[in-house]
Amino acid sequence: MDDLVKVSRRLSLAVDSLDFGEPVTNVYNPLRYARAPHELYLTRYGKGPKEAVFVGMNPGLFGMAQTGVPFGDVGFVREWMGIEASVGRPVTEHPKRPILGFACERSEVSGSRLWGWAQTRFGTPEAFFERFFVLNYCPLVFLERSGRNRTPDKLPPDERAALMACCDRALRDSIAILAPEQIVGVGVWATKRAVAALGEAAPEIGTVLHPSPASPKANRGWAPQAEKDLRRLGIEV
Repeated sequence: MDDLVKVSRRLSLAVDSLDFGEPVTNVYNPLRYARAPHELYLTRYGKGPKEAVFVGMNPGLFGMAQTGVPFGDVGFVREWMGIEASVGRPVTEHPKRPILGFACERSEVSGSRLWGWAQTRFGTPEAFFERFFVLNYCPLVFLERSGRNRTPDKLPPDERAALMACCDRALRDSIAILAPEQIVGVGVWATKRAVAALGEAAPEIGTVLHPSPASPKANRGWAPQAEKDLRRLGIEV
């Protein structure tokens, strides 16, 4: 079994054992129900060493939650990466947030920005992944009763601590396998978690702007700003 797949399966089991209370009512674990496309992504594109590993926060509802691929907008995962596989359903599905897998017709804006940039700049996925890889720090989606997404940084301290212990270990194990020269947090929170998880033994860690549509700065043109951030880190693209 591929080493990254082993890390993913350990993480999936670890987070499945955790409990989360109100206001969270539903927890989605795409490492379990979208295991097939997720592991295709790991085995096809996760061969190290890498120049840099990008680390995101957690799955988007119309990205990794549907496809199992970080920032995994359906169109880019299927048509650019060439990944499509069977996707199941979460244990308890929120009626307002169904998992449709590759039949999902909604775009993941963050994913279309990130992978759209990769396609424009590198052309083929092979050219991008020869140098880089993308992971999410936390594999879970947290939904409130209303269907609103709740990010892991907003969890109660005790729940957050238990979750981070699992995610920290998985990130350390993944970075040991991928052996990157640098780690790039996609957004400030992911960067802080990488610093905390990896400690003094970490490669150089930097940050790029998060491509979320909730960011006014990203909405003014994410790709040029992300490339400026990368150049500041000494990464030429």
